Amino acid sequence: MSTITERLQKFMDDLSHDAVEERVVEYVIREVRNGRKLTETLKDPYVKNRLSEEKLSHVLENPEVLSALEEEIAASFKRKEFGFTD
Repeated sequence: MSTITERLQKFMDDLSHDAVEERVVEYVIREVRNGRKLTETLKDPYVKNRLSEEKLSHVLENPEVLSALEEEIAASFKRKEFGFTD
């Protein structure tokens, strides 16, 4: 019986972590689209307090995050603002 309980607990924990990860993905996308640098956003307490380094790497591999970054890079090139002076 304890094996079933352990598996159920792990399943519930995984669901919880997935929900947290998804909220962080949404936060990172929103902040990047609002003009913040990715490196600044990743240092926010909201991100750091919710994800381990392993989970953070999953966020950075998320296609939606990558798409938001690509959009911001393209916009930077159009504006000729590359951020090298920051």
